[in-house]
Amino acid sequence: MRLHRLTLTAFGPFAGSQSVDFDELSSAGLFLLHGATGAGKTSVLDGVCFALYGGVPGARPLARLRSDHADPDTPTEVVLDLTVGGRRLEITRRPEQLRRKKRGTGMTPDKAVTLLREHTGGQWRAMSKSHQEVGEELLRLIGMSKEQFCQVVLLPQGEFAGFLRAGATERAALLGRLFDTRRFKAVEDWLRDRRRAAEQHIRTGDQDLVNLAHRMQQEAGEGAEPPADWTPGDAELAEHILQWAAILRSTAREQDGIAQAALREAEAAHTAARREADSVRELYALQQRHAAAVRRAAELAAVRPERDATRSRLEQARRAAAVEPALDLRERAAREHLAAQAAERAARTALPDGLTEAGAGQLTQHEHRLREELGTLAEAGRAEHRAAELAAERDRLERETRGAEQLVADADAWLDGWEATRQALRQRLDSAQAATARTAELAAARDQARRRLDAARARDDHARTLQRAEERLRTARDAAADAREAWHDTREARIAGIAAELAAGLEDGHACLVCGSPQHPDPARPSGVRVTADDEERAHAAYQVALTDQGDAQDAVSRARAALDAAHAEAGPAPVAELATVHAAVDREYADNAALAADARTARDALDRAEAEHDHRAAERRQAATRIATLTAHREGLDRQHADLAGQLARARGPYATVAQRRTRLAADIEQVAYAAQTVRTEQETAQRVKEADARLADAAYRAGFDTPESADAALLPQHERQRLEQRAEQWQREEAAVTADLTALDLSEAAALPPADPDHAARAAEAANRRLQHAAARAATARDRCAELDSLGAQAAARTTELAPARAAYARLRRLADLAAGTSSENQLKMELETYVLAARLEQVAAAASVRLQRMSSGRYTLVHSDAKASRGSRSGLGLLAVDAWTGTERDTATLSGGETFFASLALALGLADVVTDEAGGMRLDTLFIDEGFGSLDEQTLDEVLDVLDALRERDRAVGIVSHVADLRQRIPAQLQVLKGQSGSTLRHRTSAER
Repeated sequence: MRLHRLTLTAFGPFAGSQSVDFDELSSAGLFLLHGATGAGKTSVLDGVCFALYGGVPGARPLARLRSDHADPDTPTEVVLDLTVGGRRLEITRRPEQLRRKKRGTGMTPDKAVTLLREHTGGQWRAMSKSHQEVGEELLRLIGMSKEQFCQVVLLPQGEFAGFLRAGATERAALLGRLFDTRRFKAVEDWLRDRRRAAEQHIRTGDQDLVNLAHRMQQEAGEGAEPPADWTPGDAELAEHILQWAAILRSTAREQDGIAQAALREAEAAHTAARREADSVRELYALQQRHAAAVRRAAELAAVRPERDATRSRLEQARRAAAVEPALDLRERAAREHLAAQAAERAARTALPDGLTEAGAGQLTQHEHRLREELGTLAEAGRAEHRAAELAAERDRLERETRGAEQLVADADAWLDGWEATRQALRQRLDSAQAATARTAELAAARDQARRRLDAARARDDHARTLQRAEERLRTARDAAADAREAWHDTREARIAGIAAELAAGLEDGHACLVCGSPQHPDPARPSGVRVTADDEERAHAAYQVALTDQGDAQDAVSRARAALDAAHAEAGPAPVAELATVHAAVDREYADNAALAADARTARDALDRAEAEHDHRAAERRQAATRIATLTAHREGLDRQHADLAGQLARARGPYATVAQRRTRLAADIEQVAYAAQTVRTEQETAQRVKEADARLADAAYRAGFDTPESADAALLPQHERQRLEQRAEQWQREEAAVTADLTALDLSEAAALPPADPDHAARAAEAANRRLQHAAARAATARDRCAELDSLGAQAAARTTELAPARAAYARLRRLADLAAGTSSENQLKMELETYVLAARLEQVAAAASVRLQRMSSGRYTLVHSDAKASRGSRSGLGLLAVDAWTGTERDTATLSGGETFFASLALALGLADVVTDEAGGMRLDTLFIDEGFGSLDEQTLDEVLDVLDALRERDRAVGIVSHVADLRQRIPAQLQVLKGQSGSTLRHRTSAER
């Protein structure tokens, strides 16, 4: 990387625009940057850092970058022209700052600006104006973070002087920032976390085994105490538990055998006792049956008189059953005769006084006379019906007349409001026609609002797409950085492997092919994994793929941004909600007008219908008036016919209101007389049937053996009573047969001859045997279940032990690695953490690179060596740094160096660190370096040697800028950049030896 030109405007102490021509200063190889204290020497270096990274060294706020001396209309700006990665670039940055408002008074903030241009084809071409894109592109080209750049290019010699005197912790902090060893610290944390997780997994598994052992102890019962306490995490825990489980299973099987033998003995005793109890119970039942038969025979003998009486009563009832039909017939005839007599008396009471004692023939004659009178009223009934029809017709005509009159009134009322109705319908039609014209205008406005709303939604979608694309770009950039780091690590490992291969061929006394020395005190040793050129090529190919992915992601961002700009041009900045509100308002107005316009045809139809209605009602009124006159004439004719029929009907009605009422009364009288004649005839018939029934009953009683019908009736029994007595007689008969059978049975007689049986005693003996059997069965089942459960638990413990075996082996490996990385393992003899070990390797490289220049600066006296000696009192080991004094052959702590020695040692360390970090960044060539202060502590000879070393950097085409107050340097270094301090701000001036 080579700086060409830097322009600072309103930056730091510089009020106007000041330029630094690094090409002119670098032509001499070594140049001096000097000026009074506070003039702004560091601001020049801040400008370089701000142009590259958008920030300044340290934690200073960007708001303080603007010059207090600058004119309010002059913006703060830094422009840097440089070559990096073989590309000529120009970077322009403006921080966020206040400017005067274009309208009104006061200040308004201006956003930060970043511009990147590239010089290609003889002209400058704009590349990007995105802060993020420019920053990522520069970071990719430079290969160093801001912190690394500030340590490597802007060498803070004073900070490295403190590095020489610092302890291991402070050195680790600085080296960690420069070489970014966070991934190794992350490895330590990852191993520690994995170890804890594995340990917790083992402890959980061991706890499961302990829980299974406790369950085995519970199943085994009393006396199954474990041989020792079990602690999860003990390496021999599983083996002890499995051995103890085998002992418990053996003991349980022995107890199960004893319990099974006791069960078989109890089963035999129980079977014998049950058979004895069954035999005694059977004998007892036979003895009880014989005794019950004896008792029942005595009871049957005691009730023999009652049994004989019952049989005699049943015999009389069976004979009386033959007379029962005649008795029923006589009873029915008597009931019918009584009913006929009651009906006759009731019918006579309703007859006129002259007919109450009349016979059936006389009543029949009176009925015929009434029927003849009823026949004479038939014509009068027809006349009365005609009069009713005339009255109904008159009522109908009256109703129609009133309806026609109402129709005339309604038509008159409607016609009175016709003009107002016609005017309203005409106005409605005019409004609809006007809305039709307005709808066309609103349709265009609605379409425009819809297009803007769609564009705004697309704009928001493209904004989200752009956000996702930018996130993908950040991920791709991170992946590219990781791939580049992996490629560098692979290349470094391959280089280390090549050194080991060369060292393998070294022999004492034979010159080294690299350094030419015949002595080989510390040859390189091969690492654990051999890295080949193919491995490096694959790592580089992966890096190229990651770069391609990054380019694709960049293209996606560009496309998304272009789409967003297009949508923004269509929709403008208005939010979707605002545009949706505008569209909804226009759409509502359009819908209202469209609805009103759609009413035009309806309004026209309504007007046409109203005019047709007017014509209809006028015609209807004329027809109704004509009909009223017709109905009036018809009604008067009906009145004359009704008057003619009135006299005839008055004579036919007699004392009744109507002819129909008189006819109804005659019909009722006819029915009453006819019913009375019928009841008289029925009474005579039922009396004859009673006489006939008495004769048949007397004959049936005699044939059944009864003296009188009354005695036969007394012998009858109700059906249920006869069935009860028959069932009781049958039961006595069955009992006699059963008692006779039991008393004559041989087995009952033999059982009765034996001593009385005691079934309760036999049952108690069987129950006792059953209890002994149940107790033995329970003990046997418990022993059998215990064996099965112990077998199951033992199998679970064995399976869990087998399952935990790989985890135990993995945990042992993780614990060994974690302890080794944490520096707590006995195998880690230096007690160095992994991150410290990596930093120690970096420090060893820095010390080797620094010693090359330190030997020359100190006239061959001093070199720097890395020390990995174990620190005392718990301090961090592995970051020791010693100065080897070739004159005395002793090693000294760098903190004991004098002021001048500390200066050139720190300068050498800074230059060595710059070389190592440059190689770490991918070999990016740094053609411009700055060294800050410290030269005043050197004597003249040492100063010459230091300047010779710095001047030698020109051999590698480097330019070195020295920032110093030392006056002697102004005489020794011809190319100078002077910073002049003034009341209106600082200025820059280039000076050469010719000018002085």
